[in-house]
Amino acid sequence: MDVLEELSLFYRDYKDEKGYIGFTDFGTPIPYFAVHKTAFPTIIVQYSIHAREYISTYLALRQIKDYILHGKRGTVYFIPALNPDGIKICLQGSPLYKANGKGVDLNVNFDALWGKGDSNSNIKGQSDYIGTHPFSESETKAIREFTLAVRPNLTISYHSKGEEIYYEFIKAGRVLDLSYKFAKAVARVTGYKVKKIKGSAGGYKDWCIYRLNVPSLTIEVGEDSLSHPIGKEHLNQIYEKNRQVLKVLTEKRSLWK
Repeated sequence: MDVLEELSLFYRDYKDEKGYIGFTDFGTPIPYFAVHKTAFPTIIVQYSIHAREYISTYLALRQIKDYILHGKRGTVYFIPALNPDGIKICLQGSPLYKANGKGVDLNVNFDALWGKGDSNSNIKGQSDYIGTHPFSESETKAIREFTLAVRPNLTISYHSKGEEIYYEFIKAGRVLDLSYKFAKAVARVTGYKVKKIKGSAGGYKDWCIYRLNVPSLTIEVGEDSLSHPIGKEHLNQIYEKNRQVLKVLTEKRSLWK
C-alpha cells in the first residue's frame, strides 16, 4: 500500500472534522483533518508540498493520531498531502520529482517576492519553476483560501531533508520574534538546528509571514545523508524526533507572550 492509499483509508475512517481544502486541476482532492482541543492557539500544518518529500505525509498521519490522544490545548488543522498529483508522479517512476501535476514547484508559487529567489526557474518542469504568476496553481490557491478562512496563529510546513528549522522572511518585529521563539522551542525537542535561509522566496511560510503577519516555520525532517524520497523505514526515527513538536507549541503558554 503506498502513501496515497494510506491517506485515503485514513480519511475514510477518520471520525472527527475532515474535508477538502480544494482540488487539483486533475480533480484530485486535497484533504484536511482538524483536531479541536481549545480555540487558542490555532495552527495549520501542511506536508508534502514537494512530491518527493512524501515521508512527511506518513509523519502527518502519526501526528494526527498522537494529537488526538495526547493533545491538551489548541486546534490543529493538518493538510497531509498538499501535492497529491506530484506524489503520484513520484510513485509512478520519477522518484526525484518535486513539482505538481503541471510541472510547477508549489513552494515558489506564493505571493511573497514571487520570482525573486536565487534558484527560481521560468522553465516548466524544472526544479523551482515558479509558474505563470503567483497562485497560478489550484493547490496554492486552495491553501491560500483555507489559511484566510482559518486565520491561524501559527503555520508549520514540513519538508525533507536536513533536520533544520527556518523561521524568517523579510519581516521584523513581533512576527519575527514569535517565529524565532517557536523555532527555538522546536529545536529543543527535535534536536534540529535553527537556521536562516538566504535567497529563497515564494514559499508558503514566506507568504504567511510577509503578507499575513502570521508566525511560521519550515521544518526539514530526515538526516541530510538520506536520499530522496526518504523511505518509510526511517519514519519511526523521524516521528520520535517530532513527537513533542505540537505539544510544546500548544501547551507552553510562555511562548505566546
